[in-house]
Amino acid sequence: MPRRRLRRGDLACTVAVAVAVAVAAVAVAAVGAVGGGDGGADFDYRKLSGIIIPGFASTQLRAWSVLDCPYSPFDFNPLDSVWLDTAKLLSAVNCWLKCMLLDPYNQTDHPECKSRPDSGLSAITELDPGYITGPLSSVWKEWVKWCVEFGIEANAIIAVPYDWRLPPSMLEERDLLTFETALKLRGGPSLVFAHSMGNNVFRYFLEWLKLEIAPKHYIRWLDEHIHAYFAVGAPLLGSTEAVKAALSGATFGLPVSEGTARLMFNAFGSSLWLMPFSEYCKADNIYWKHFFEGKGGCHHRQQCDEMEYKSEYSGWPTNLVSIEVPTVRDTEAYPSIMDTTENITSSMECGKPTLLSFSAREVSDGTLFKTIKDWDPQSIGLIHQLEKYYQGDPVLNPLTPWERPPIKNVFCIYGLDSKTEVGYYFAPSGKPYPDNWIITDIIYEFEGSGNSVTGKPNNSSGDGTVSYNSLSWCKNWLGPKVNITRALQAEHDGSDLQTKMNVDHHVGQGILPNMTRTPHVKYITYFEDAESIPGWRTAVWELDKANHRNIVRMPVLMRELWLEMWHDMHPDAKSKFVTKVGLNQGQKKGPVRNR
Repeated sequence: MPRRRLRRGDLACTVAVAVAVAVAAVAVAAVGAVGGGDGGADFDYRKLSGIIIPGFASTQLRAWSVLDCPYSPFDFNPLDSVWLDTAKLLSAVNCWLKCMLLDPYNQTDHPECKSRPDSGLSAITELDPGYITGPLSSVWKEWVKWCVEFGIEANAIIAVPYDWRLPPSMLEERDLLTFETALKLRGGPSLVFAHSMGNNVFRYFLEWLKLEIAPKHYIRWLDEHIHAYFAVGAPLLGSTEAVKAALSGATFGLPVSEGTARLMFNAFGSSLWLMPFSEYCKADNIYWKHFFEGKGGCHHRQQCDEMEYKSEYSGWPTNLVSIEVPTVRDTEAYPSIMDTTENITSSMECGKPTLLSFSAREVSDGTLFKTIKDWDPQSIGLIHQLEKYYQGDPVLNPLTPWERPPIKNVFCIYGLDSKTEVGYYFAPSGKPYPDNWIITDIIYEFEGSGNSVTGKPNNSSGDGTVSYNSLSWCKNWLGPKVNITRALQAEHDGSDLQTKMNVDHHVGQGILPNMTRTPHVKYITYFEDAESIPGWRTAVWELDKANHRNIVRMPVLMRELWLEMWHDMHPDAKSKFVTKVGLNQGQKKGPVRNR
């Protein structure tokens, strides 16, 4: 297998992903050996391993420098926690920022301090142990605890933390080390479990692999190394929260100002990886460029189909950004850090404001940032990152829709029906950067309905962070005939089960369950296809009220993963997917439905 020169962050990029590990080990204890049902394979399931890919800001970063912090009781020494050490953030914020920020143009460290990702499971289980709790700090802690409770072997769970600040091409060498190691340790393929931006990382790895090895070996390698891929909370068309973070700042619960949060977000080359984009625009064929023009320096031209220009909002519910700018196009109309409040006020009053609106395509292709750079010169840095690390990426432009990965078993899992932001109105604040924009209005997908203030509502609302149209893009991976089942999240006897078999599905037109709901009751809706591609299974699970950041800690998700893999391993399994007839009442561990 060809190897590349090891660079600063690459090992992680490759693959870091959260595995349905729990699932495998449990079956090991109970079922024992070889694969059963139609979704299974002819290998020993006891040899399965799980690989965990965490999302944005979900890996600990540690200092790799000595930094003296004047006027503070804290200094930074090698291996000190940086992300996330809330005590140092509060008492030595300037020092802390030196260790966190990257140069926006070349993604290098601050001259006085650099940070690197921690290693092992501890790097992803809890970011700031003992100081803060909740979704910001406890990421995979409950997941790992659950695995241990079920007796999963320590070497069956492999986490590969990565430097989530870096753009895709700068993550450490994707030399297949993680999967190769898992195969050698366990003797079998892996279950890949990715959350949020971890799915983007996994996609990039698959595309890189496609260019690195011969096409005839690509599918074989995937079959040998990956049994199943679980995509949880995947922002498949991006997230509008990334736009808010880039223009006004999003603290995500950190004790920092929105301006400081914006400064950090715009310094990280990975931030644009989360930007929303059109479902109708694809990049040109990288493979032709790869083989005939070489790997380096290619620029991905976007090819948009006619629907992009027939639809108003690039497949989204509304325009994502509406921004009020002064009529006078002059950098003086936008205050620098040296401007006084009086000068700021007078300059804003020179021209009548103009309201400009931007679709998802105009965000991802840079039109938004190019338009506002006269009033916000810091946008030039974002334009540079977009052109260098995304449109000029040697593997792919990540800001394009992706097709179903060629893996035998793919499960796309997400929450829905939470109030989710899908658009913003911005106006000048009269303050210098990074506080120069304020949000004057927010457009929501409303809880339980998907309605928005303006535009074309989705059929449902998202998970509180990613909108429904982005999460549910994976329904396009389903075939022309889909089985739909709706069941209670709570333990049930099957009496409330709703099922529709062989529902027609036309790619690009969505697929709705058309089933009843009891108010205030939480359901799981399963969309399953095991027929359209022989030997492959594709499933989409929608979990009512599952929040984006908490979903990996939900017992109901762990239970469903466990059940699905138990079914795969069971020698007597007859159906392609585990049936949903009912959960055995009162079982705390290993609830089993009828097979």
